[in-house]
Amino acid sequence: MTGSSTQGIKTVLHPVSDLAAAKAVYTALLGVPPQTDGPYYVGFEAAGQHIGLVPGGGPQGMTSPVAYWHVPDLAAKLAEVTAAGATVKEPPHDVGGGRLVATVTDPDGNVLGLLQDR
Repeated sequence: MTGSSTQGIKTVLHPVSDLAAAKAVYTALLGVPPQTDGPYYVGFEAAGQHIGLVPGGGPQGMTSPVAYWHVPDLAAKLAEVTAAGATVKEPPHDVGGGRLVATVTDPDGNVLGLLQDR
């Protein structure tokens, strides 16, 4: 196998219809308050994971949670997985703080997230 290895799934984004209600549930579930608490995104850091709540379905009309694989080189990993048969769903873009994200679908339509911190 060539290419770079992933650093594992460290980020999972959940689409929510009611951000305040979801924030209360995830705060109780995780046992910590959100580290990011805004009108368009609520994020928690718990046990080495980042759990994000995205109102209104989030990017590309998300309808189910998306797990983001952390990678050292997003462009290289994107090229590698598309060459292996994945299809780009959401092209790479900066979501702030130098963080790049993209999503692809596997041959069965499952959405996989890729994330690179700069």
